Amino acid sequence: MTTQQPVLFIHGLWLHASSWDNWIARFQEAGYTASAPGWPGDPDTVEEARANPESIADHGIDDVVAHYAKIIEALGTKPILVGHSFGGMIAQKLLGQDLAAAAVAIDAAQIKGVLPLPLSALRATLPVFKNPANRHRSVSLTADQFRFAFGNAIPAEESDALFERWAIPAPGKPLFEAAAANFDPHSPAKVDTANEMRGPLLLMMGGKDHTVPEAVTKATLKQYRHSNAITEILEFADRAHSLTIDHGWGDVADATLSWLAKHSDEIARAASAGAPGSAA
Repeated sequence: MTTQQPVLFIHGLWLHASSWDNWIARFQEAGYTASAPGWPGDPDTVEEARANPESIADHGIDDVVAHYAKIIEALGTKPILVGHSFGGMIAQKLLGQDLAAAAVAIDAAQIKGVLPLPLSALRATLPVFKNPANRHRSVSLTADQFRFAFGNAIPAEESDALFERWAIPAPGKPLFEAAAANFDPHSPAKVDTANEMRGPLLLMMGGKDHTVPEAVTKATLKQYRHSNAITEILEFADRAHSLTIDHGWGDVADATLSWLAKHSDEIARAASAGAPGSAA
């Protein structure tokens, strides 16, 4: 199979862009041109990111959206976006701005308008919120914190191995912005959920996710009720926030590929509806 639309993978907090390597290989095997450009300031390797945590610090949601908008503009065609956690929020913003042909948002961080704040989500993000100064800093997780936030549905040994392989410091600013979204009329966490002309969107959720519990994803789906554009939801009931990188990642990747194939005509139409411009 060949496709005209490239695929961009967008990571979330505490994972390096190279955590998408298996997905890139799987999508290339399926005929896509796939890549995973990092966030602004992201070093090229996990080791460099850990050694230079301040290179990642103080980048907010708008900074990340503008960064990927420039990457998309250079492509000259609307890509398919696959984002995890805050990467899922970024993917939704770019799709709402008509810069993408389709988006798959996996355990996506809450957008403006989403009200549920489950206790597990508060605990998962406590390493950032415990100090207001972290808004302008980068914050690292310990292996135990990573196990609660990401690896609670897999063996501890696997979670610890994933932590050693992929975990990096993350900017605190996006979390502070998302937490204040419903009190800020100009919040960077606002997404154009009413866009009728955008490409298809799939929201994926892990039923055991502590960081983005299913209540958050279901509330996100309701935010799209005023748009007739394709918006679907898919649950992996036994999975948690590590679902893109743990031993079951292939099931999630294959489900993504199947959904893209199912909506290939709509994605092609969305891709042809104008070249991407700059972010709003």
